[in-house]
Amino acid sequence: MNKQNPPATERGSENAKVLQIRKIGNSLGLILPRDVLAQLKLSEGDKVHLVEQAGGGFRFVKQKPDFDKAMEAARRGMKIYHNALAELAK
Repeated sequence: MNKQNPPATERGSENAKVLQIRKIGNSLGLILPRDVLAQLKLSEGDKVHLVEQAGGGFRFVKQKPDFDKAMEAARRGMKIYHNALAELAK
């Protein structure tokens, strides 16, 4: 086996967490450990997005991936067009 490119199952295995899919009511779900919830700053009722990565993996994010970028653009627009927006709000 090529040591320079180990299989995905070997890469990063020291940081891997094994989660078991469980039956929850009529659905299936994952139970996240407390330390993972704390690290992601998640609590009961929060929504997360499962984002597919270019390399074939997935990642959980608390907000939509482009949310910060869109909010920054909106803030710039509100600053530039403050007067016009104030007139429209009347």
